[in-house]
Amino acid sequence: MARAFRYGDHVDTDVIIPARYLTTDDAETLAAHAMEDLDPAFTTDVRLGDIVFAGDNFGCGSSREHAPIALKAAGVSAVVANSFARIFFRNAINTGLPVLVSPEAVEVTEAGDRVEVDAASGLITNLTKGLSFTAEALPPFIVQIVEAGGLVPWVSQRLAS
Repeated sequence: MARAFRYGDHVDTDVIIPARYLTTDDAETLAAHAMEDLDPAFTTDVRLGDIVFAGDNFGCGSSREHAPIALKAAGVSAVVANSFARIFFRNAINTGLPVLVSPEAVEVTEAGDRVEVDAASGLITNLTKGLSFTAEALPPFIVQIVEAGGLVPWVSQRLAS
């Protein structure tokens, strides 16, 4: 069962993965430094499947794909936010990290809550509080890209068939 990590508004890509680590595109190296300036315990506390909840404009800042790669490689299975910076949203899809918009779910979710997210249906369940929410629906082709693991694997699958 996933746990929630909760952050505020305007978490930018330099906080998600500090610029000093952008000399590599190695996912494991990026994961080891994810969120370290905002939440120094993140990389030791996050477990495979955990979910990040955040306020407005998550992923603002630069257009680097390193940010969603770092989160995904650290074990984050989805990000739920009030809103996303447009380029982060697309980069997350391109790297296979589900991103869902649900201000209602964000409002009630606290760090450590037990949560589940079904990205395909948009269902977000806060098991700690016994509440469920439906995120804004992603178009079916976006769900396919995420389920394939990102844009490159999705294209590879389509070319192979």
